[in-house]
Amino acid sequence: MLFRVQSAAVFGITAYPIWVEVDFESGKKPKFKTVGLPDAAVRESHQRVKAALRNCGFAVPSKNITINLAPANLKKEGSAFDLPMAVGILGAAGFVCPRDPASCLYTGELSLDGSVRPVRGALPMASMAREEGIASLVVPEANAPEAAIVEGVRAFPVRNLLEVVALLNGERQWIAHTVDRARLMESPPSPEADFRDVRGQYQAKRAMEVAVSGGHNVLLVGVPGSGKTMLARRLPTILPPMSFDEAIETTKVHSVAGLISDRGGLISRRPFRAPHHTVSAAGLVGGGAIPRPGEVSLAHNGVLFLDELPEFPRQVLDLLRQPLEDGEVSIARAAGTLTFPARFLLAAAMNPCPCGYRGDRQHECSCTPPMIQRYLGRVSGPLLDRIDLHVQVPAVPYRELAGEGEREDSRTVRERIVNARRIQRERLGECGVAYNAQLAPRLLRRFCRLDSGGEKLLENAVTRMGLSARAYDRVLRVSRTLADLEGIGEIQPRHVAEAIQYRTLDRRVD
Repeated sequence: MLFRVQSAAVFGITAYPIWVEVDFESGKKPKFKTVGLPDAAVRESHQRVKAALRNCGFAVPSKNITINLAPANLKKEGSAFDLPMAVGILGAAGFVCPRDPASCLYTGELSLDGSVRPVRGALPMASMAREEGIASLVVPEANAPEAAIVEGVRAFPVRNLLEVVALLNGERQWIAHTVDRARLMESPPSPEADFRDVRGQYQAKRAMEVAVSGGHNVLLVGVPGSGKTMLARRLPTILPPMSFDEAIETTKVHSVAGLISDRGGLISRRPFRAPHHTVSAAGLVGGGAIPRPGEVSLAHNGVLFLDELPEFPRQVLDLLRQPLEDGEVSIARAAGTLTFPARFLLAAAMNPCPCGYRGDRQHECSCTPPMIQRYLGRVSGPLLDRIDLHVQVPAVPYRELAGEGEREDSRTVRERIVNARRIQRERLGECGVAYNAQLAPRLLRRFCRLDSGGEKLLENAVTRMGLSARAYDRVLRVSRTLADLEGIGEIQPRHVAEAIQYRTLDRRVD
């Protein structure tokens, strides 16, 4: 007796259809075999499946059971095939009424008592089901909110194997989980953190506004206690709202990483990730025996904050070059290459020297020039080239700390940023580019033309500071963003001058 059940396997953030084929055959010594390139977790499934069936009151036939996961050339990983295997065995044994196997997809891990546990990648599976014309998904109850986000498919939550049998035998009504997509996309309540909490640091706050407006990476350099971390942690409060497509893509990454809460299926707030400087290469950019997304992918469409930048291992930092340039991470393994999206705004912070007090009027620096050079050398020149804004963050004077003057809140700053982003979309929409930081060299010549005054300023900067070709392009992109913030079509010399001020570390790298 052959019985087929539809399921799915997830590679990266993309799901692929998998057929779970169950066949019974008489034999003197009953065996349970799983074929189709399964990994260790899939091969162990038969133990969980047999125990779950037995504890739910179903007698497993004393026959040879062969389960094929097709197509056989794709490696199958994880425990998500437990539920479709159990449904296939029940169907082959005649415990459930057959239904069109192509109309419903099953996924879920089984406990020994028959409970259905959540799995990773339910949202990519739902997206694949819509593309393949699969109308229904039977998923663990905890995965139903994210699977139901995809329009065109119905997600039916189940808590245990008995509920699945009742559904298939018509003993329980098929009630799909529903979500209010518009409500999920509503702006979450404003966090307690706000830009108005930051006293002084007007130049740094200006730089943060410029960075978010054009999607530029930013590096804060200042003495301890000057507010670098405080500024960076308030970046999410001025980020523009996410679009629905951005929310879906971000949620897919978090889904395959197993970071989706069962209380809500959609990530509608831009992520903010701040890994510790002891993070490994796999933890930062992704990897492992079974490749998982790293911090750069979990920060997709949001902010990646690296505090104490020189404390990160240099070889780990240099791995950021590809995602900063390409907006994605490719992880190669013997079985194939996986690609995770990784388009994020990089915000980093560091001290000006090992002791932290170089240039501070209140404290004397105890570092020698070689010590300072070695410290700054921990961050490679090519990585610094990919950071558009280098911002000096000095200590805040007492007068500003104790002052009670009016300070702009995050909402006011965000409104200017949203307007600047709108200008960029209208100008760059036909080019397939969202904001200025993504401008390719050929587009720079088209949209970032300078007058004679601006050309002269930039020529002097390149000559005196020794800017690289990449840094030259960065100055043009930032100048374009500064003009957009003012709503001006032409880049003025003052925009170029301000953009050049944000390349201060270039002098120290050479």
